[in-house]
Amino acid sequence: MPKIAIILSSTRTGRAGANVAQWVLEQARRRGDADYELVDLAEADLPQIDEPLPPAMGRYTHPYTQQWAATVAAFDGYVIVTPEYNHSFPGALKNALDRVYAEWNNKAAGLVSYGVDGGVRAAEALRPVLGAPQIADVSATVTLNLRTDFADFGASFTPGEHQGPALTQMLDQLLTWTEALAPTHNTQAAVTA
Repeated sequence: MPKIAIILSSTRTGRAGANVAQWVLEQARRRGDADYELVDLAEADLPQIDEPLPPAMGRYTHPYTQQWAATVAAFDGYVIVTPEYNHSFPGALKNALDRVYAEWNNKAAGLVSYGVDGGVRAAEALRPVLGAPQIADVSATVTLNLRTDFADFGASFTPGEHQGPALTQMLDQLLTWTEALAPTHNTQAAVTA
């Protein structure tokens, strides 16, 4: 069964994303078609990139980078839960994506964004960034609006009825791409090992 990480990219205190990621995790696990696991960037606690060599070389010197590489490599695909900050995604997510390289290669990702306008600009800003480490993002996206899917500007999360089918569509696409890419990323992992 494929292993899918649900990456919670906000590290802010009181973040709305924790409830969003939990909702995604609960809905995904009900499907029974993959092993879904939450990966919280606040718990990963990655400092700004401080490796002496470029990540593409795969020679990580710091224990936290080595741990992050092992975490990323353990999954076959990803659901990235991201807020929109200033028309983009959080710096903690960019740092996590940039820190390792081959571990992301030839895997698929689905996006769940949230913000005043559903976080759509964060999702769109993220798509070209995902291409650099060879992550294939699926087209179906879940966009959660702070005005309609949350109360008290993010304090309480109650997704609209249409969000469940949107999540199902995104997860369907993600699993299709994850399964299609599995032989490729397994071959790549064997080559870089």
